[in-house]
Amino acid sequence: MRAYLSVFRLRRRLETQYRGAVVGGFICQVFFGLILIALYRALYAGKPQPIPLSRITSYVWLQQAFFRMLLASDADLMDKIRTGSIAYDLCRPVHLYSFYYVRILAQKSTGSLMRGIPMIILAFLLPEGWNLSLPASLPALLTALAALLLGLTCVTALENITMAFTMRTLDFRGMQALLNLLMMTLSGNILPLTLFPDSWQPVITALPYAQLLDAPIRLYTGEYSPEQAPGILLLQAGWILVLVLAGNWFWRRNQQKLVLQGG
Repeated sequence: MRAYLSVFRLRRRLETQYRGAVVGGFICQVFFGLILIALYRALYAGKPQPIPLSRITSYVWLQQAFFRMLLASDADLMDKIRTGSIAYDLCRPVHLYSFYYVRILAQKSTGSLMRGIPMIILAFLLPEGWNLSLPASLPALLTALAALLLGLTCVTALENITMAFTMRTLDFRGMQALLNLLMMTLSGNILPLTLFPDSWQPVITALPYAQLLDAPIRLYTGEYSPEQAPGILLLQAGWILVLVLAGNWFWRRNQQKLVLQGG
């Protein structure tokens, strides 16, 4: 366990070195947040919707604040797979899946906090109609934080499965592009899942992608009541278990048939 904690700390320190990228990402996400909210305000001005606009603006800001959690991959691991230098990691006295799981977890959590906290503060300070609203209640806030933590572990497990596919194909672009498209669409980043047709809701909210950010945000805004929270958290935990077991199995299979530099 000490080895994995050391890996987490080292990766976290590495992530904090890219301050310019943090500033650039922060400005970019604030810009997109304002553009999206302007579009939704125009939509509501033309045709009022049953969902309050304040809930939609909160949804947009929280999606933008934790955008880094979705789209952050371990470029170092991708390069090691492509060049074959992952062989050095095979000599480490650690469980390889857990080793890279901890690295990706540190990368996503650190990057998300560095961008998300300033963005949330800024969003609270914006004028009414453009700002991030307060949570529906204290229990809603606490359950949303728990769901966000589970969402982080879930997206890390998804990323590790993508890396397992990369070990088979040696080209991460196809699987990474597919995963990014699914996450952006079905986590609510492009369009809030609350605006999808009611007939779609039972399906899209049960998929693992909705557990990443949609479920925590709905708990925050009060769309999911505190009585529904245990079921949501159990669903997230179930997907984490399935994805981690699948990723472990896939990595073990890859290591049994691993070919490095044609040897």
